[in-house]
Amino acid sequence: MTTLTPEQLVDVTNWRYATKKFDPNRKIEASVWASLEHALIDAPSSFGLQPWKFFVITDQTVKSRLVGASWNQTQPGDCSHHVVFALKKGIDAAHVDHFLRRQIEVRGGTMDKLSAYGKIIKESLASAEASGTLDVWQGNQVYIALGHFMMAAALLGVDTCPMEGIDRAQYDEILGIKGSRFTTLVACAAGYRADDDKYADAKKVRFPATEVVQKI
Repeated sequence: MTTLTPEQLVDVTNWRYATKKFDPNRKIEASVWASLEHALIDAPSSFGLQPWKFFVITDQTVKSRLVGASWNQTQPGDCSHHVVFALKKGIDAAHVDHFLRRQIEVRGGTMDKLSAYGKIIKESLASAEASGTLDVWQGNQVYIALGHFMMAAALLGVDTCPMEGIDRAQYDEILGIKGSRFTTLVACAAGYRADDDKYADAKKVRFPATEVVQKI
């Protein structure tokens, strides 16, 4: 495995920013996107349950409609790939069994051998559901996937802009998932910054390490 030097990692994180203006004429090559799609699929989640679906929009008509559902921010229309991170609501025992069957398919084993593990997961979900925190907990996993995707993109020199300034209900309607078990949480535009995006060279405003990092 090829690794970055510490200096190279700092360069990547400094280079990345929330791109405000994308070049609509530059598209992510298929091979690059395949790697980014793998990063989405490979994202970590609690228990590995993957309570999500990723909608990848490249159709210009749909992207343009999403501009209106994003308070007229232009990133969805101008970016190459607009990714919508949707939560699978109310994941349950059936979802756990589906996950365990997939684990057996990939790693081998039997449902009997995984029954104790499955019981732990199901009890954790039931407890969260009883306390009204199930979708909040699983929604947090979706944001982990967002961060995973954004860092992967930066490492490949692809710009991104995470977007919570969106009308989630409108997104659900446009994507055709209204009334389903999936609901939009956040979106992320991906592509390449426009040459005249004034924010590209702006210095990042961050609190100093002394304020946000405490070593114990």
